[in-house]
Parts: sequence; structure tokens; C-alpha cells
Amino acid sequence: MDRRLAARFALAAAVAATSAIAAFGGYMFLVGTSSALLEPDDPQLVAHGEAIYMEHCASCHGRNLEGQPDWQTQDKEGFLPAPPHDESGHTWHHPDTLLFKITKLGIAQAANLKDYKTRMPAFRETLSDDDIVAALSYIKSRWPEDMRRRHDQLNRAYEHRASSAR
Repeated sequence: MDRRLAARFALAAAVAATSAIAAFGGYMFLVGTSSALLEPDDPQLVAHGEAIYMEHCASCHGRNLEGQPDWQTQDKEGFLPAPPHDESGHTWHHPDTLLFKITKLGIAQAANLKDYKTRMPAFRETLSDDDIVAALSYIKSRWPEDMRRRHDQLNRAYEHRASSAR
């Protein structure tokens, strides 16, 4: 299998696993909580989140959320570069609780992908839950309004599915 095909397969597998977790409500880290955790309209929280993001995330995901070049293609060691968190990426395709879990636990554990290769660390030992929510709120605050509305709808849909499954 050539490198590009292998990279596409790995990306498709990661997206499929993440989507499966979300579709079945497995992303819920606290039973009975709302899937909407982020507060992109809270100026104090967003300012705190920007500081957290710049210190812990910007070196890989970019100061302007642009990600690394060619982020959908594995490098020579089999790692995918850091994706963008702006409108060109896929961050906004995931509910708040899954974004939180990926940040706290790392994508391999959050999506139960034992052999998934990633350079992104889990931040459970580095950042508090409040810091993670702040950083993610900062990211969401930078999205265009229509994208934020669609993300809010996604959160409501996942919350409805999770409450229906109980």
C-alpha cells in the first residue's frame, strides 16, 4: 500500500472511530451532563483560554489555529501533523464533550485507538478541566458565526441522543 493510501486509511479510521464514539454517546465523560461545555461568548474565559492555547497548543496547531501544513498526510514516521482548529479543519464537527475528552485524555484513548500514532500529548496532568474548557472556548470563539451555530446544533443533537439512550 503506498504512503498516501496508508495515510488516507489511517485518517479515515481515526475519523470513523471518533464518529462512532460520538454517535453512540461514548464520548460522554460525565453521565447526565450537558454536551455543551464551551462558552465562546464569555470574554474572561476566552481571554484565559487564549493564554492557555498560546502556551500549550499554538506551537503545533498554529497561533492563528491554522494547523500544520499537509495535516491530512502522514509523515515518514506515520504521524499525522497537527490539524487546524479554524474553519478549514474538522474540530467543529465534534461535540464539546468529545473535544474535551480528546484534549484531556489524548485521541488514542478518547477514541480507543490503541495503535494510533500521535504527537499530541494528553493534557490531564498539565491542565485543569477548567483550563481545557477555556482553551476550547477560545478556539470556538474564533470560528465564524454560522459555524458556531452549526456546532451548537451538533451539541444539542448529541445531547438529545445521549439522553434518549439513558
